[in-house]
Amino acid sequence: MGSSHKKQGKIADNNAKKSKIFSKLVRLIQVEAKLCGGDVNSAGLKTAIEKARKASVPKDTIDRAIKKANEVGDTTAVMYEAYGPAGTGMIITGLTNNNNRTSQEIKAALSKNGGSLGSQGSVAWNFTQDTERNWIPNSTMEISETDKEQLDIIIEALEENDDVQDIYINVK
Repeated sequence: MGSSHKKQGKIADNNAKKSKIFSKLVRLIQVEAKLCGGDVNSAGLKTAIEKARKASVPKDTIDRAIKKANEVGDTTAVMYEAYGPAGTGMIITGLTNNNNRTSQEIKAALSKNGGSLGSQGSVAWNFTQDTERNWIPNSTMEISETDKEQLDIIIEALEENDDVQDIYINVK
């Protein structure tokens, strides 16, 4: 009886995580579709659709997201540069309809967990953006196990924010 309860809890946790990922990807598709007028051949929308497919988002959900693109409010893409433990460089990308709120939430998540928000250009110089809009570190660094654990805590806190889409780090 106890293991059945644990199994149900695990399934619920997995469903909640999957739902959160799906909603972030749907939001990304809607923004990209709005930017390109629904042209599925545009690079940004193609990339967003591919990310959704890799995460097993159903095709009908992707199609609905593209159709609903014009209903999306003033959602804009944002990028934050931050530092984690041992000077780890972090680029945090997201989509928001309230830049001030998102900025404050990210700043709070960082500072509460030992990170800090950087100024524009303070971290991005060490990354290059590829054709799929991913940030690739130009150089990486090694950090201690303790710092890796702290970095994982920061990343988890940031991923709890619905506006955060991706987090890139320069750690091996």
